[in-house]
Parts: sequence; structure tokens; C-alpha cells
Amino acid sequence: ILYKIAAFLIKLILGINGGITVIGKENIPMKGGVLIAANHISYLDPLIIGAVMPRITTFMARKGLFEIPLLNLFIKQVSIPVDRQRTRPSTIKEAVKRLRGGKAVVLFPEGRRSETGELLEGKRGAGMLVSLSKAPVVPTLLIGSDNALPVDARWLKRARITVVFGKPIYYTSPLEDKFQDAVAHEDISKKIMTTISEMRGRYANNGS
Repeated sequence: ILYKIAAFLIKLILGINGGITVIGKENIPMKGGVLIAANHISYLDPLIIGAVMPRITTFMARKGLFEIPLLNLFIKQVSIPVDRQRTRPSTIKEAVKRLRGGKAVVLFPEGRRSETGELLEGKRGAGMLVSLSKAPVVPTLLIGSDNALPVDARWLKRARITVVFGKPIYYTSPLEDKFQDAVAHEDISKKIMTTISEMRGRYANNGS
């Protein structure tokens, strides 16, 4: 109930603040584990994705957020803490467990927010999660969230936001024999970011 209330309030605020458009929501599988892999250009991004997702979602969130009073009470319920300096095996195992258990997990393959708005290189962790869980990946593009909350901004600025969910990608053989290979993990992450880049080229100019 709290999750749904929070999602409603976030959509209401963003709608008043300039509007939010969601494209491709039908591409999100409604059953089974799925990894939502998105670009990261604003601290608003997790809130936006959580608000527009048709399913309750688990987030891969930096561990520092779990130390913020009051905020940590909610984050603990919907997130898995991630140490950006050194990803622990227990973090990967927990995410894989949730994916295999049929949950939707949101991950930002770049590992951190882009301060320029440009796409960064995807980290190996995204490919590792895909290879271990065998879950489909929904490439996701965020447009305009960096205008709504720019770097170092303290308050929301009026901006229109667009979220585009691409068609799910299924990674199976012939890579299956190489799933424990770091090169294979990196290759999957690169393919995810390449797909997001192609979506950006298609939608970024008009935001729709």
C-alpha cells in the first residue's frame, strides 16, 4: 500500500511539474523475473522508474542511502544495498535470488549518475546478473530527468520527463558456455548500453 501511495504521489508531482510520458510499458513482462536496465542522469531516476512501473520493483541502490534517517526506513523495504567501490558477492547473490524468484529488479548499468547527460560505459555487474539469473532485460531510457533535477540543484525545476521501455532482450546460447567469463559479462553489459544508446538516438530529439 505504501509503495502504491508513494508511486501515485511521485507521478502527481512530476505531472504538475511539467508532465511525464511513458512509452513501451507493454514491453515489461508482468510475470517472472525481469531486469530493468536504465541510463542514469538524475537522482530522480529511481523514483521515476518506481512510480511508472506496472509492477512492484526492487532497486539496486548505493549503500549510503541506507544511512539517511527516515529515508532508510523505506529504502530497506524496496532496495538492495550496493557498495560502488567494491560489489560484494552477497549483493549479486541477493539480486539473483530475487530475479529467480520472479521479482522485477532495477539496475543502472553505468554504476553511477552521468553528470553530463551522456551515456557512460556499462559495468560488468549488469552482465553478471543476466548470466546468473537468465532473466530477460528491458532496456530503459530516461529523458529530461536531468532537467528536472540538474547536478547540484536543491529544488525541482519545471521539465517534461519521458521514460521509454524497450522490448525485452533474452540472452541465451551461444554465450551460455561463457557465462562465468568476465569478458562475456562485459559483452552483455555493452550490448545493453548499445541498445539504450540506439533508443536515445530514436527518442531524445523529440522526447516522445
